[in-house]
Amino acid sequence: MSPSLFARIAPPLFVLIWATGFIVARLVAPHAEPLTFLFVRYILATLVLAAIVAAARVSWPRRWSDWRNSLIAGVLLHGFYLGGVFWAVKHGLPAGISALVAGLQPLATGLLAGPLLGERVSPGRWAGIGIGFMGAALVVAPKLGDGGVPPLALFVCVLGMLSITFGTIWQKRTGSNLDLRVNATIQYIGAAIVTLPLMLLLEEGHMDFTLPLLGALAWAVFGLSIGAIGLLLFLIRQGAVVGVATLLYLVPPVAALMAFALFGETLTLIQLAGMALAALGVAVASRS
Repeated sequence: MSPSLFARIAPPLFVLIWATGFIVARLVAPHAEPLTFLFVRYILATLVLAAIVAAARVSWPRRWSDWRNSLIAGVLLHGFYLGGVFWAVKHGLPAGISALVAGLQPLATGLLAGPLLGERVSPGRWAGIGIGFMGAALVVAPKLGDGGVPPLALFVCVLGMLSITFGTIWQKRTGSNLDLRVNATIQYIGAAIVTLPLMLLLEEGHMDFTLPLLGALAWAVFGLSIGAIGLLLFLIRQGAVVGVATLLYLVPPVAALMAFALFGETLTLIQLAGMALAALGVAVASRS
């Protein structure tokens, strides 16, 4: 596959794979504690990627600063973000509200990219960000009444959203020189390091090794931890972080379609309109 062709298909492929994370969370919830599941996922992803790095004979970083930068990126992009969202959902935050909170990331990235990265966000891109957020909000709106909103769970979810925002900016600033496979491997080491004490403190390490859990774990490692994160790191390296973050507006619509196909969840006219608005917002932001 030519580099130009891969660059064209990478954004839609990233959205498609990233959206399956909501499906994995739904499949895993009855069978495993969230931080325990994530810790096992990080360890397995580290081992698989380390084997790939060894087979490819890629050099590991020689400078401590490169290790430090990747470890911090892993803590922010994976450890605190996924840990916060999974923990919040497990402790009563409705999935629709968690998706809406995650949908604030492009707005946060747009506000921070200027002072932290020197990226100028054009009026057209701001318009796309606003349109995309309205679309994502409409997609999850029918689910907002599914239950109460525990304040602590909501707060932890917001912290998770801020974590991936800062992680994306940190990765853009520090991770451009490392091989993507090496970078991702070190990131999962960082995620595992920060997740382990939280898991030991908050959970009992429960996992039911049923077929659905094993299938979800396999996809979480190979599809999400390796495939989706590899695409995310590639996109961050190739473009502006605001543009990459705006792609996440397409995740709730795609996840809703997957839930409709797999679990028979209903799709309302409001949600369909939201999907169209989210796609329009990403198109406007991308053009700008």
